[in-house]
Amino acid sequence: MKQTYCHTLVIGSGAAGLHAAVQLRRRGIDTLIVTEGLRKGTSINTGSDKQTYYKLGLCGAEPDSVFAMAAALSAAGGMHGDLAVAEAAGSVQAFAHLVSLGVPFPHDDYGQFPGYKTDHDPARRATSTGPYTSRDMCVALLREVRRLGVPIHERRSVTSLLVSGSGTRRRVCGALALEASGGWQAYRAENVVFAVGGFGGLYAASAYPACQLGGIGLAFRAGAAGRNLPDSQYGLASIRPRWNVSGSYMQGVPRLISTAADGRSDEREFLLAACDDPAQAYSLLFLKGYQWPFDARRAEAGSSWIDRMVYDEREVKGRRVFLDYRRNPAGFLFDALSEEARSYLARSGATGRTPFARLLKLNPGAVAFYRERGVDLAGQPLEIALCAQHNNGGLAASLWWQSVNLAHLFPVGEVNGSHGVGRPGGAALNAGQVGGMRAAEFIAARYAGATLADGAFAASLANALEAEREYAARCRCSGWSWRACRHEFQQRMSRHGAHLRHAAGLERAVAEAQAQVRRLEREGCRAAGPLELIKAFENRQLCTAHAGYLSALAYSVRSGVGSRGSSLVMDEQGAKVPEDPAFRAQVLETRCSKGHGFRHRWQPCRPLPAAEFWFETAWEAFRRGAIPAQT
Repeated sequence: MKQTYCHTLVIGSGAAGLHAAVQLRRRGIDTLIVTEGLRKGTSINTGSDKQTYYKLGLCGAEPDSVFAMAAALSAAGGMHGDLAVAEAAGSVQAFAHLVSLGVPFPHDDYGQFPGYKTDHDPARRATSTGPYTSRDMCVALLREVRRLGVPIHERRSVTSLLVSGSGTRRRVCGALALEASGGWQAYRAENVVFAVGGFGGLYAASAYPACQLGGIGLAFRAGAAGRNLPDSQYGLASIRPRWNVSGSYMQGVPRLISTAADGRSDEREFLLAACDDPAQAYSLLFLKGYQWPFDARRAEAGSSWIDRMVYDEREVKGRRVFLDYRRNPAGFLFDALSEEARSYLARSGATGRTPFARLLKLNPGAVAFYRERGVDLAGQPLEIALCAQHNNGGLAASLWWQSVNLAHLFPVGEVNGSHGVGRPGGAALNAGQVGGMRAAEFIAARYAGATLADGAFAASLANALEAEREYAARCRCSGWSWRACRHEFQQRMSRHGAHLRHAAGLERAVAEAQAQVRRLEREGCRAAGPLELIKAFENRQLCTAHAGYLSALAYSVRSGVGSRGSSLVMDEQGAKVPEDPAFRAQVLETRCSKGHGFRHRWQPCRPLPAAEFWFETAWEAFRRGAIPAQT
């Protein structure tokens, strides 16, 4: 078995992990990146109509401040105030760094960076490079990683985090990975930056790229705590290819049709079956462009009614749903649309006679995106579903992005659960950049030395390798296909762990999930060769993760949180359970026990810091090395 030493191991090669590697290397830290592939993951493969990056306002006379932005980040509740301040304060440095690397954020003649308002944001802090902002970031960051000479090990799938010590002295000390060829590789490291992305592999209906599975289950199995797991974001997305149908895709006001399972017969425009006012239905459809994520507050009389209708057609009635730009929806009259819709389309010159003409005028790139992937919106409908898109929760970490209970583990990017119930659009990209920067700063200041004993690493590796080989042996003899295993938990998550939540259904789902985890540990799932063995190990951590998420969701519903954010809680009679706003002042922490069960507890949100900010005091602390603080 191969063994590799590096001071700090970065697992994952998305925008957050790449930025962490850059900042670590610049600070003189021996760094190595291990990844399934540089072209895999969410950052490099995803985007939207206009993919947003969120940062402090840097244009015009409109006032802005770190605390104003922090207040916007935490306004929905369920977010620690000090983390909001750190993300707001770090946004300027992180954004300027991306600009310096050549990411083409637009600026004016004076060097100002104009912004626009995004969802959950009262100011104009949002910016964009177009539909591929996160890809542009990855390209620039990877170029810098290579310039700095950071080694990258591709085609490696991490199967376990290595842990040593006990109690409050538990720490990570590396990772164990499978190569695509089937060989094992061990990594010994003082620190692990965990940049594995969001939970794309947990859902059957997912807006994530198919290659993005996520790896939070690895951290749960190592004992790392989670935070705010029930708080996620769901929205309408195309199925093939997977892409958010936000912005102009909805503002063009296409037909929304459903068909029988063959995708052709029994075509219906189902919105008008539930709403006898075409103008109202199509005005709400237009608003889905602005208000893309499903929002419990808009689920009954607002734009998220559209999401509910799509979900009902697919999941309850078993039909397929499509956007059709070829002709106007039944009863469509431009002049009957809401004033907001009419004004926007008229000012944009998008008053064409068909949805396709309006979409082409609003955003020709949106049309080109699908054409390049074999879908001609002028001649064929586009299949959609209500999909999991982002997890606001994730792993629980400190002000310096270190796990709260597993030392030397630094979750950055979407896997870090710094967000609350809701967040401004683009805040996740900012959080990933700030998190990578702060983790690197802390490691260089506090964890730059060598503290890992040879014996501790050897014992951890031996135990992990024995367990992995035993699981692999069970998989080679299993009669349970990895596809069937994955299909089971993905269907369970989309049915019970998405936007629509019922207490009784969740309790059943938790029991079923725990039974599946036990079966997988006992039997494994069939692996006929090296690539299938990787799938089997992916299933193990994903199955653990889905049990953790469902357990947290059930606990949240039992606690009486009610409907909030992107989740709609229904009672036994099918009525909406209202939100209890008292929970906005709390975060939910989740921990995994040795038997792969989960425990949960509510903790009060830390408020925005109230300390007096005085230059001389901060300067003195900075000079004597008290920053970063040992937290």
